[in-house]
Amino acid sequence: MTSEERREARYKRRVEARKAKKAAKCAVFDDFATVFSYENLYRSYKRCRRGVAWKASVQKYIANAPLNVYQTFRELESGKFKSPGFYEFDLFERGKHRHIRSTGIMERVVQRCLCDNALVPMLERTFIYDNGASMTNKGYDFAVRRLTCHLQKHYRQYGDNGYILLYDFSKFFDNVSHELVKACLHRQFADRKVIALTEHFIDAFGDIGVGLGSQISQVLALASANRLDHYVKEVLRIKGYGRYMDDGYLIHPSKEYLQKCLEHIKVICRELGITLNEKKTQIVKLSHGFSWLKIRVFLTPTGYVVRKIYKRSVTKMRQKLKKLNRKLIAGRMTFADIWTTWQSWRSYARRFDAWHTIQNMGNLFDQLFVQGWLSPT
Repeated sequence: MTSEERREARYKRRVEARKAKKAAKCAVFDDFATVFSYENLYRSYKRCRRGVAWKASVQKYIANAPLNVYQTFRELESGKFKSPGFYEFDLFERGKHRHIRSTGIMERVVQRCLCDNALVPMLERTFIYDNGASMTNKGYDFAVRRLTCHLQKHYRQYGDNGYILLYDFSKFFDNVSHELVKACLHRQFADRKVIALTEHFIDAFGDIGVGLGSQISQVLALASANRLDHYVKEVLRIKGYGRYMDDGYLIHPSKEYLQKCLEHIKVICRELGITLNEKKTQIVKLSHGFSWLKIRVFLTPTGYVVRKIYKRSVTKMRQKLKKLNRKLIAGRMTFADIWTTWQSWRSYARRFDAWHTIQNMGNLFDQLFVQGWLSPT
């Protein structure tokens, strides 16, 4: 046996060993009967009702929850389950138009059961660690912490000399390729019923893209750009890289190398059907500061990472407090609700280096809701 033949034999043994390990570890996630057991469906129903039990449609479902869950269980078991469609409406968030396609409580139960017990456990294994969106024990705070960690590591090696490439996907959910995510499903799953049900949910969105408002959309959107994450980490060898849904960054001491990386990223994005937002995609010197995920970030000459709160968030909160004060005077709101809103924003602001901002906002709150109500009229 030649050295090439021995090398090929070792490679085949490693491949087979990885397949066997995956089959043993992921068997419960790749079995339709196990994924959609009555127990898993009922557990998903309990999670779906959190925070929305006040809605009429949800209350109607709750009234006969065991029977409704059992009916869904029987439909899934017999292969007769079909998506009832979406509740479609438009939102304008920070001046942006967003078309929402929300699902009813019955379909949300099925989607959550599918995501929690099959899609997320199987697809999460293929994601890089620095992909922080919509995963358990990760999220917005995780992504910000990883950015801070990458900046600190860069400073220990290069100081504040370096650059960051910021990129943004344009209409990310609207351009997700169905062929791409279906191919990903076929690589990860063997159970035909799990694949068929997932493809049924995908096809409900039309020929291309996935809609905002469904849990399955977030998981599949993450998977659609997974190849880009691995390319940046493994081929371009960028250690200071992270992505949060459609926003990402690359940190490197050389601006010229980041320009080359951007060209490679554009090629990969074209192959994945992803459109880069040219206005938001830029290379910035670290010492000049940059914005990411509505945070203004600075790397100081001493190595401290300053995270400043988004200025527009402060302005909108000041306007909101004044509006809430008018509603309180008119008797349309209670002070308890306003206090909850204020504490929520205060907890959000504490994530940043914004001590003076929080104090000034607290003074405004006292002026509107404490001094104004306690002072004699």
